[in-house]
Amino acid sequence: MRQELLSLPKTLADDVARNLVMVARLIDEDPEEAYAYSRIALRLASRVAAVREAAGFAAYANQKYSEALAEFRAARRMTGSADLWPVMADCERGMGRPERALAMAGEPEVRRLDKAGQVEMRLVAAGARRDMDQLDAAIVTLQSPELASNSVQPWTARLRYAYADALLAAGREDEAREWFAKAAESDKDGATDASDRLAELDGVEFVDALDDSEEIEETGVPAAGPGTAASGTDSDQASEAEAKSADVETGESSSPAEAGEPRENGSDQG
Repeated sequence: MRQELLSLPKTLADDVARNLVMVARLIDEDPEEAYAYSRIALRLASRVAAVREAAGFAAYANQKYSEALAEFRAARRMTGSADLWPVMADCERGMGRPERALAMAGEPEVRRLDKAGQVEMRLVAAGARRDMDQLDAAIVTLQSPELASNSVQPWTARLRYAYADALLAAGREDEAREWFAKAAESDKDGATDASDRLAELDGVEFVDALDDSEEIEETGVPAAGPGTAASGTDSDQASEAEAKSADVETGESSSPAEAGEPRENGSDQG
């Protein structure tokens, strides 16, 4: 990208670079803002392939699939690279044309992709099959040496997850559980929600403890749960106050043993 920007005057190149940096920083957390920065970069340097590619990904993140496809095509014409072929096919899916995505999966460009690109193309093709309600075909599409491999690659978790999800959609729950577990095992970066899907299949429910923590924060006292004896009741406090008053008048005090004995209501105040 830096090499491509060298074709611009230095001041202009710096301005374009700053906008591209903001696209990269914001595209996951604030895609709309990233899109706005990409439009500025595009206005400044529309003849730079990296700018067209960044604009395409920003549009794609905002589900502007027609616009994204146009930008990806422009970038591809400028570079001659096939790297964007899978995401271009996915744009076809987003535009409601899964048949076109499947046709792209059989084009010669796929053979020019590296291993990661070929796996991505396989994921897109399986998604297109599911769009067309061809669940069995989607499952077969995902069955590959990359899926069967025990080595963990950057694409492994997503590939296993897609396979598990397709199995579940086809009603093959036991197999789906097995592959969700494998996806979770390989997903070290949390790229998928495989762990949550696995827990859901196992009938595990997560309880949010935020409400209890908020009550403790407000009152300083945790709420008494079921089966928990509440200590310091009004009657106990009154009795203790009367006993202290009597001690003051008589000059007597309770013995340590008496102070440590359980009270009649079953709550041990010692």
